[in-house]
Amino acid sequence: MAVAPYQRIVSDVRARIADGRLAPGDRMPSTRRLAKEWGVALATATKAMALLCQEGVLEARPRSGTFVASTEPSPSAPAPAARPAAATRAPDGDLTRQRIVRAAIEIADAEGLDGLSMRGVAAKLRVATMSTYRHVASKDDLVLLMADAAFGELGYPDPQPDDWRALIERAARTLWKTFRRHPWLAQVFPLTRPMPLTGLLTHSEQMHAALRPFGLDATARLDVLVMLYSHIQGLAIHLERETQAQEASGLTDEEWMDQNAHAMEAIAASGRYPGFAGMMAEFGEAGYDLDLDKIFELGLRTLLDGLSVTLERHTPA
Repeated sequence: MAVAPYQRIVSDVRARIADGRLAPGDRMPSTRRLAKEWGVALATATKAMALLCQEGVLEARPRSGTFVASTEPSPSAPAPAARPAAATRAPDGDLTRQRIVRAAIEIADAEGLDGLSMRGVAAKLRVATMSTYRHVASKDDLVLLMADAAFGELGYPDPQPDDWRALIERAARTLWKTFRRHPWLAQVFPLTRPMPLTGLLTHSEQMHAALRPFGLDATARLDVLVMLYSHIQGLAIHLERETQAQEASGLTDEEWMDQNAHAMEAIAASGRYPGFAGMMAEFGEAGYDLDLDKIFELGLRTLLDGLSVTLERHTPA
């Protein structure tokens, strides 16, 4: 009797775990890679991954990917029924604003701002929802407290770089790392409506220190800071948007590209867009992998190369 293709993938993954090629906690290849490796449709690879998750062999972690589970249950032995946890509440006297903010950040990191609610924070802390309002007036106020705390997580140990460019690079990379840790953070407020967050000012102070020796007036300095921040935030916005797109469509970025490959090829073949067609031809079968970290570094380097020309004109004689 022929074995279904998805079952062959399931058996192979189990074998890799059994012989140690895949260890608990290892991240699984994407469904696109599995489909290519096995020569099957994406739907077949997706079905295999879903079955392994249902059986507890793999576990899907929100916003992270699919990983080998820490312990693999026997497929022949059903998992014991979980006992309902006792609905115990923590004493409200132990509740602090800091604990509320930290719990809210953990929820937003896992589920995005759309998954954040005062009720959810209270449930995570095992307190009554109304108790949280004694420390935070509203969800909007909570989000600002979260942003301030997140921006302030990473500091700048001494000694500071002596070179202006190294100072700005350090600040920009620290901000980018912060957005990487908290993808929701770039969504909190638009560039045109900055918020009075001391955590964010920690980063801008580094850039002010870099620009101070050049004698730029306040408007020129702020223009530079806005330009640099917009590059970082502008890229970081897509960290959360990609997750939102995956949740809305059920497709990873690779699967989405595969689904739209024929439409892209038709545009290239139309002859109306020779630049696009030539680029697609150069990529060939390998395609293009969008690497936001690489784009961040490219943009930062390009901006600072241009800024160096401007600063040379303002260097005191």
